[in-house]
Amino acid sequence: MTQTFDAAALLQLAQDAEQAGFVTCTCCKSPLDGWQSQPLSLDESLLVQVGTLMDAEDPEPTFREFLPAGSSYWSPDAPIAPRFYPYNRSDVWKCTSCNRLFLRYTEGGGYFVDRRIRSIASKLIVDAVPE
Repeated sequence: MTQTFDAAALLQLAQDAEQAGFVTCTCCKSPLDGWQSQPLSLDESLLVQVGTLMDAEDPEPTFREFLPAGSSYWSPDAPIAPRFYPYNRSDVWKCTSCNRLFLRYTEGGGYFVDRRIRSIASKLIVDAVPE
């Protein structure tokens, strides 16, 4: 069974990973501070899923985004708000080589499917609640 993380649990996981420290790794050849299409250079065999932000009790998660202070979806400093899109449709992954944490989800449009990834930074996690 996959562990579901709320904002507090995700924050604790991120802080623990950051305190342990990171080593240089091939998983971060491309900057992943903000959402990016998953780079072809990313060796997926290094990643293991550790949980999800998807709430099994919510069959229709919101598509509303939480972007205060002029931030945008692509911004490296955009907040990570687990109850808002696209975080509420993301899984939590860890690099087995360096212990960095990532969020991943699949963006689907009318004519495309794009796997997206973003690294997790504890300072960006917020427990915002949709109105």
